[in-house]
Amino acid sequence: MNFDIEVFSPIHSWNHPVFTEKKINVFIKRDDLIHPLISGNKWRKLKYILQEAHHQQKSHLVTFGGAFSNHLLATAAAAARFSFKTTGFVRGEAVQNNTLFLCRLHGMNLIFCDRQNYKNKLALFESHFANDEHAYFIDEGGASAEAVKGCSEIVDELPMVYDHIFCACGTGTTAAGIITGLQQHKTPSVFHAIPVFKNGEFMRPEIDAHLNTHSDYHLHTAYHFGGYAKTQPELINFIKHFVASTGILIEPVYTAKMLYAVLDMAAQNYFKPESNILAIHSGGIFGLLGLEHKF
Repeated sequence: MNFDIEVFSPIHSWNHPVFTEKKINVFIKRDDLIHPLISGNKWRKLKYILQEAHHQQKSHLVTFGGAFSNHLLATAAAAARFSFKTTGFVRGEAVQNNTLFLCRLHGMNLIFCDRQNYKNKLALFESHFANDEHAYFIDEGGASAEAVKGCSEIVDELPMVYDHIFCACGTGTTAAGIITGLQQHKTPSVFHAIPVFKNGEFMRPEIDAHLNTHSDYHLHTAYHFGGYAKTQPELINFIKHFVASTGILIEPVYTAKMLYAVLDMAAQNYFKPESNILAIHSGGIFGLLGLEHKF
């Protein structure tokens, strides 16, 4: 079976008065356009995971996430497309929401799990599926060597060498993939990861663990806006203005924080004039669900 979908991820200019004033060029790679549900880094992470599961003759994907997890939804949609059975362990008490509705609609069985037991995902997998020879473990967010390989292909698609490349950082897998791609192409671009958690310096060993060779990159930890899935009025106002002025939909959990960082750093003269800067839109638009009251 061919586990692939056609990747449509154009690169669009992001025009802003600050960028004009600073004489820099900023672009956005639209990985959000890859697929309505399996978009952005979610498809890139799952691509080789699906191939490996098939290679091992596994037909039941078992994975993990929160109640609004884009990863759970993407896995459910990908499994439906490529004829896998799926189970998702959901962190926290049993709830109903639009994200989980879409997971169920795509055939995913949901198991709700208290936060303490959720911490040991392998134990959860074993306790439920140790006797299921067809079950295949997928870590939260798809974190794996296969996911790094998939994300490294972002660099294969770039039409030019950018001075700076940015992406949001959750598990560190996408960042590690992009860094790996830059190493493979021997590209001199400076890579910047924007952690979406408080105290995001802990992401460095997470990223480094996926790298075969050492790489210098920048981790900017000041743009979490209160922590994972947290927002502040300044970020919400940025999203409203960005979407209304560009027509590009973004969400407050990942991509908005990263794009805000690019704009803020430009305003602070971080980039040299004539710099070419690329921001990776990693999809996850359904992260808006559950946060609409913030707008």
